[in-house]
Amino acid sequence: MRLSFRRAVFAVLTTLVAAMPAFAQGGGGSADYAKGMGYIGACVGFGIAAGLAGLGQGRVASAACEGMARNPGAGARIQILMLLGLAFIETLAIFTFVIVLIEVR
Repeated sequence: MRLSFRRAVFAVLTTLVAAMPAFAQGGGGSADYAKGMGYIGACVGFGIAAGLAGLGQGRVASAACEGMARNPGAGARIQILMLLGLAFIETLAIFTFVIVLIEVR
């Protein structure tokens, strides 16, 4: 019973959000609308990329800490590999940011 209530609430909210463009001001502004949607899409995409990059960095750091706890002698090598992995993850987030800046321009 509770699951069907949630589905109904989400269905109503989705319908309300999808109906918002119908209330927008009319007129020959389709290019402005497309540009605005491009901004929104770019910002949402960057938010998702940044959030997932943060999750990935957390997983890398936790795995490195766990590896160093299990084998303290390999701590220096694990730390170097962890920093390399963090650099790759951060580079992906920076590439996404550059794409957002190109889209917004």
